[in-house]
Amino acid sequence: MYQTHLFAQRAAKHGPVLLLLGLLNCSFIATGSAQKLNIKNDVFWDTKEGQPLYSQGGGISTFKDPKSGQEKYYWYGVHYQEAETYRSSPNKTLPRASFESVTCYTSTDLVNWTFEGDALSKAEALPDGRLTWVGRLGVAHIQESGQYALLVQHGAEVLIAVANQPAGPFTWHQKISMLDRIGTTNTGDQTVFTDADTGKSYLVYSYGRGRNKIYVSEIGLKNGKVDLLDYTKIFEGAGREGNCMFKHQGKYYMAASNLYGWDASLAYYLVANDIRGPYEPANDMRVLAGSTADYAHVTQTGFFVNVKGSKQETVVYCGDRWANFAGNGLGYNQWFPLSFAGAEPYFNSLGSWNLDAQTGEWAVAADNNYVKNGSFEADRKRMPSLVKPVQTHLLGWETTVLKGNKISLDTTSSPVLNYNNTEEERKKVVGEKSLNISDKVAFGRRVSQVISSSPYVTLPDGYYTLSARIKNTAGFSTLEMYAESAGKRMARRVKQAHPAWATIELKRVAVKNGKVEIGFRAEGNAQASCQVDDVSLTRAK
Repeated sequence: MYQTHLFAQRAAKHGPVLLLLGLLNCSFIATGSAQKLNIKNDVFWDTKEGQPLYSQGGGISTFKDPKSGQEKYYWYGVHYQEAETYRSSPNKTLPRASFESVTCYTSTDLVNWTFEGDALSKAEALPDGRLTWVGRLGVAHIQESGQYALLVQHGAEVLIAVANQPAGPFTWHQKISMLDRIGTTNTGDQTVFTDADTGKSYLVYSYGRGRNKIYVSEIGLKNGKVDLLDYTKIFEGAGREGNCMFKHQGKYYMAASNLYGWDASLAYYLVANDIRGPYEPANDMRVLAGSTADYAHVTQTGFFVNVKGSKQETVVYCGDRWANFAGNGLGYNQWFPLSFAGAEPYFNSLGSWNLDAQTGEWAVAADNNYVKNGSFEADRKRMPSLVKPVQTHLLGWETTVLKGNKISLDTTSSPVLNYNNTEEERKKVVGEKSLNISDKVAFGRRVSQVISSSPYVTLPDGYYTLSARIKNTAGFSTLEMYAESAGKRMARRVKQAHPAWATIELKRVAVKNGKVEIGFRAEGNAQASCQVDDVSLTRAK
């Protein structure tokens, strides 16, 4: 996932924030004969040849390369025209999804990807030229026929296309209605899961209306056609989308997100000993631990990849960030390693980490940003919010009112906690949202986040750099960014107004005992305001 392409022009266009987020991620760490290659989130990804990588709403399968016989990762996803537009100008959120093709990329290490071509062309998918929704897909190998089958949502039904080779080209096979199978013509969301122990593949999908039911169907041959062989309902409860599955130590995990449109949400899961269930807890999904402070690093559940190395197996959560349609940051593909306490998975929210696909080992990268929801994009609504989700706080942050109006659901008096960045401002800061510190009356406010070691990711002691982008009016007697660890407090005071976005830093922040509190403190007159965005805490070099 090289980031060399477009880096220079985007850094010049979007300012210092992209100098932080757009650092090259082609670095590696040598550990004996093994290599840990870097996976960097919150940036747009490129192929190893330096071309933009476009793959949304898809999945990764493992097949043998027909030419070399080498086993490779095959990554399939949709190339939407808006992915190109947003990548070039991420200051504008786009209103619709225009299908271009299903792409196919291959890799042996999950980092260096080669574009194999369009697995399913626009002409093949839309033969009459009429635009319709095409997305949410996966590919299965049909053992009985030796074919490869691509299953993708197509309008209000499911299209099955087939190919003789894993990279395609895939051709139209049949389009199936789910009406007589589950009661709606369409699926809500869907992915393909292949059980590596049996070689069988399954479509994992939700009910087409309300998405309050989730099904598993085996993929195979029926009357000489690739089709779904059965329809097992494994969940009925609250509406869920982004349905996907992985297997770890003999157990099956079904994961999903909330119904938040293109926006990010909590990640949920169920677990079972058999792919057809029963799944527990019955019809009541658990929240994936580690995903709550930033809605799984501002993603929806997308798909998973099991890296079975010589030393350990690592399950990689491959999240979808529909940034071109939600405006919630940079990059469409956000990947993270899961950890496990017995059968309970844990989401490690990392901006940068290193993976050795040969050994299966992973580690936090030296340039990781330890702040959760640092660009304030996890909160999809004006906060406090009276509608889903009903909440009075910003995810990952604690707001303390020292003086002034209380934070509440009373829209006539409560301060607004976030700010909608304009399209012009989004040329300087990331995404639609930023932190807002203001009130209708004289006020005092502290917005803070405690960062500490998790059960699986250590916050190492040492020196760090705390950075943020700010924009503020006059009228503050106190306005500062601070960091405090082991009783020692450092602060960067803002002594003048900044009508345009500016960068502030605290260097050599000493972190001790694996814990630090960072934040912003303000005392201002009525209507004084400060906006904050793109907060980062990284190891000092």
